[in-house]
Amino acid sequence: MDLNRALPLLGGLSATQFMRRHWQKKPLLVRQALPGAAPPLPRAELFALAARDEVESRLVQRQGDTWTLRPGPLPRRALPPLSRPGWTLLVQGLDLHVQAAHGLLQRFRFVPDARLDDLMVSYASDGGGVGPHLDSYDVFLLQVQGQRRWRVGRARDDAFVDGLPLKILRRFEPEHDWLLDPGDMLYLPPRWAHDGIAVGECMTASIGFRAPAPSELARELLARLAEDVEPTPREGLYRDPAQGATATPGAVPDALRDFAAGALSAALRDPQALARALGEWLSEPKARVWFEAPARAHLRGGVQLDRRTRMLYDARHLFINGESFRAGGRDARLLRRLADRRCLSAADAAQLSGEARAVVADWLAAGWLQAMP
Repeated sequence: MDLNRALPLLGGLSATQFMRRHWQKKPLLVRQALPGAAPPLPRAELFALAARDEVESRLVQRQGDTWTLRPGPLPRRALPPLSRPGWTLLVQGLDLHVQAAHGLLQRFRFVPDARLDDLMVSYASDGGGVGPHLDSYDVFLLQVQGQRRWRVGRARDDAFVDGLPLKILRRFEPEHDWLLDPGDMLYLPPRWAHDGIAVGECMTASIGFRAPAPSELARELLARLAEDVEPTPREGLYRDPAQGATATPGAVPDALRDFAAGALSAALRDPQALARALGEWLSEPKARVWFEAPARAHLRGGVQLDRRTRMLYDARHLFINGESFRAGGRDARLLRRLADRRCLSAADAAQLSGEARAVVADWLAAGWLQAMP
């Protein structure tokens, strides 16, 4: 991708200009970002997906001041009649199940894949929405069918209405009021309050980018670091030969606390341990994802990543679907190309070393890759 080329998707801005001016800073409304935009799949197929166990879906309904939320799976009989106003079906991770949705997601790869979450589709009957709310992530809201009215403003009060199954803002003061037609798109940075209401039947595609909180990162990384800690033959157990008799047996000894701190420091002693843990976590497939081994797997031609596969890299490692690998020289260069382009030509694959070809063949056999025709 030419990062300095003007893109209709970004209203004539280049990817470089957009990231500098708007990313994590301020909203951007783009009229006809994607002319001729259409839903990634027909309504009936979206409803059928929502009924499947492996697909994350939710049904939101509003009647006056009463809101209800029902998690999926949602068989068709659980959905209201199309003529009933005020309801919304949310189907998460559509890119994992529908190639057209996966293809749409590829248009936004001027943002690092490590930040990418998924593509959600919201189907709404007239008046449907989820109320004024905040998101903790960056999102592009692309209108793909019908019209939706978006009211947007800075969040000056992040308190929610008590007693509701949804996190609806108690106080919402919109600064902008826009009606989006098919092909129009709205970018919102994290924590910009917004309220989208369907005008007639509509579908909106939401391309979301995750922004983990420090607590989430710490929890996930510490768990992975702990898995990598291997006992050594000379590893010493905690010893306290100088511990005296105590009249306060409930108190934790300072020496034991220091020993624990040393154990954590030892887990981080390898300077690459944190990098491995981070890359493995970021490349972990989405929940409810599994891969199927192909009937025939060969490396005679090129390969492409399965749409469910997440592949990343750093200066020393390759990460794919929660696993890390080391490669150097030409192998590293070619496999990074696979991560960046999501495919590797037959000519490139032929240049891999025997060891790297064996690893790629294993990925292919596991269904992480697909053989190109």
